[in-house]
Amino acid sequence: MLKKLNRKNVSASVTLPVKILQFGEGNFLRAFVDWMVDLLNEKANFNAAVQVIQPISKGMAQALNDQDGLYHVVLKGIQQGNTFSETRLITCIAGAINPYENYDAFLKTSENPDLKFIISNTTEAGITFSSNDVNATLLAETFPGKVTQLLHHRFKFFKGDKHKGLIFLPCELIEQNGSTLKKAIQNYCELWKLSDDFFTWVENANIFCNTLVDRIVPGFPKDTIGEIQASLGFEDNLVVQAEPFHLWVIEGPSSVEEHFPTAKAGLEVKFVNELAPYRTRKVRILNGAHTTLVPVAYFAGFRTVKESIDDPSIGTYIRNSIFNEIIPTLDLPADELKQFANDVIERFQNPFIRHELLSIALNSISKYKVRVLPSVLEYKKRTGKLPENLLYSLAALIRFYKGEWQGNIIPLNDAPDILEFFKTAWQHQAIDATAQAVLANEAFWAQDLNQIDGLTERVAHALIQIEKLNPVE
Repeated sequence: MLKKLNRKNVSASVTLPVKILQFGEGNFLRAFVDWMVDLLNEKANFNAAVQVIQPISKGMAQALNDQDGLYHVVLKGIQQGNTFSETRLITCIAGAINPYENYDAFLKTSENPDLKFIISNTTEAGITFSSNDVNATLLAETFPGKVTQLLHHRFKFFKGDKHKGLIFLPCELIEQNGSTLKKAIQNYCELWKLSDDFFTWVENANIFCNTLVDRIVPGFPKDTIGEIQASLGFEDNLVVQAEPFHLWVIEGPSSVEEHFPTAKAGLEVKFVNELAPYRTRKVRILNGAHTTLVPVAYFAGFRTVKESIDDPSIGTYIRNSIFNEIIPTLDLPADELKQFANDVIERFQNPFIRHELLSIALNSISKYKVRVLPSVLEYKKRTGKLPENLLYSLAALIRFYKGEWQGNIIPLNDAPDILEFFKTAWQHQAIDATAQAVLANEAFWAQDLNQIDGLTERVAHALIQIEKLNPVE
């Protein structure tokens, strides 16, 4: 009989002061931020508890409270060439509040003198302003609206004390997430006609950091949960699985690192003056490699990232793409770029994550434009040459959008107008005419790629080579 996971059955009392309010109780924050806080408490005497705020009306606050904030993080993957597996009981969560059920308790969290951080992950759509939130005394519809209400209550409770401002570390996957959150809060100040003193306090007493987060979190391991719970000896309904790799890049003043001493716990957290190069690194190497890989590996008969990268031919192709064609276009130190790339390869090889190529193929045209085309253009600019592998991938992508391969339908997933365009483009008798039509589509690429010397010929030639892999019945 499994024991219930709670603080009566586990020696894990909550005596730590709440220093963090966390908007979001989903898998990512629990396997990323709360996992880090737990390590900080153990290794760096961070001495902090996390109070979770449920950001939407339906959520997991009650499920967290049912387990007294306890759950396990299971890390599985490849690290330095070896299989890695580790399970950790997370004990830093003090509890969860559903503001839709208890608005007063939500506001009261702002009266805590120990409070220092607000951390969030409310999805990419979460940081937004809504003019429908016209009544400042009712719980706001949006996450920034709720934060404005919380800050205003704190401002009044502490009588505008400039030392009671907070540090914001949003984890939403949008560019300039901290700056965007700050702007939305300022919009609510205007909408609700809050005082100039409060507006100034928001501006000067609080720190809004832009951040970049990176960890693959598959979430609840439903296929192996019975085995995991048996090994734990507890009925844990909130187990969350993640890869070992983690990276948090935080753009902000040096004082943030002083308050959040992640280096003392050996965590991969970078405090930087400029976030953009790290975002570019992630988009070009990690995301770009995914997009480069998909059509090439698909035509080779593979259907997942791991089996593709494990194949000698495809594995060599993607490594050459990353190290010889993508990394030379980036400006961070070479050692950093190579280490990140090696980590990416190991992440692709993770046997505990089944990453389907077709799931990455969603909206591949826009993904190629954002993730790969900048590397193509920068490579040409810096070397005067065209990157062979990245353009072979472009050719494979054009062929992929024909929608069939070796007599089988490819389940394309993109905007209807894009699919219709390719249907027309593939009606040309000659492959080079199809290539020219696709490359000329400025709606796809924001330019006519035929104007780049030699590019059309390279892509058309690759298309012919790919077609040879597709024998006519």
